[in-house]
Amino acid sequence: MPNNITIINQETLRDKIYVIRGIQVMLDFDLASIYGYEVKYLNRQVKRNIERFPEDFMFQLSEHEISVLRCQNVTSSWGGSRYLPYAFSEQGIYMLMTVLKGELAIRQSKALIRMFKLMKDHLINTNQLISTNYLYELTLDNTSRIKQIENTMITRNDLSDIMNLFNDNILEDEIFLFDGQVFKADLLLQRIFKKAKYSVYIIDDYISIKTLYHLRNVKVDIVIISDNKSNHLNKEELKDFIREYPDVSISFNKTNHKIHDRFIVLDYKRKTEIVYHLGSSIKDCGNKVSVINKFNNNKLIHPLLEELLIYKKDLI
Repeated sequence: MPNNITIINQETLRDKIYVIRGIQVMLDFDLASIYGYEVKYLNRQVKRNIERFPEDFMFQLSEHEISVLRCQNVTSSWGGSRYLPYAFSEQGIYMLMTVLKGELAIRQSKALIRMFKLMKDHLINTNQLISTNYLYELTLDNTSRIKQIENTMITRNDLSDIMNLFNDNILEDEIFLFDGQVFKADLLLQRIFKKAKYSVYIIDDYISIKTLYHLRNVKVDIVIISDNKSNHLNKEELKDFIREYPDVSISFNKTNHKIHDRFIVLDYKRKTEIVYHLGSSIKDCGNKVSVINKFNNNKLIHPLLEELLIYKKDLI
């Protein structure tokens, strides 16, 4: 564990929050210091999950914005680097918490959440709230901004949709995912894997570290059958995952270019066996319109699996 981890308290956190483009943000090098990562590693994790970071969650600073920060002596912790840093809004910081891994990241994320709450409580208790007149002016002059806020709010229907994911009946014979429903897709996949009692077999030629993270809490034998096309998952990522989650039992087989579609098989050849057909790879599920179907005749896939299990592969 690095020795230069930033201690999170109200004073230091306030010093690391800046107003850029009219919103309060924190910069990637400060967040990296908080989480104990190198900046390049933090940004690499973001890029691997870029679909979770729209422009109102994260944006890259311009040369002009950097020059303003330099005038304010903000970039002294930057180490003299000339790269263009990324700024994260509060929503982006919360999303960042979901993609960073490790015990330290979890602990620092909890501390950040508590400190944000304390700062908001302080504003409420000291009546440092926006005035009614200013709010009225804001509504008149910034209708586009108000509309943007409305579009990013969680609606009652959204909450109902999310709560339904925890219903035992959510895994119907056919699940339809609309374009952009990444969060719903992630919850559905984790719900599917949670149903396994003995084993999980995944047939998917395009896997990534995201595929593995869906399996990090699965305590049964896992077999991933994949040719790892486009090399989305590399050995370094796999080794990091195994090191961080040593209790997850994963082995690999190749498809030998025999498979086009994607499947999830739970409890292979057991009474509790369930087979799902996926319209997209697990790593892309929810990015575009896709369907997850449950098989009615599981035995149809048995000969295929028996053949694929011959093609053993030790590491990606």
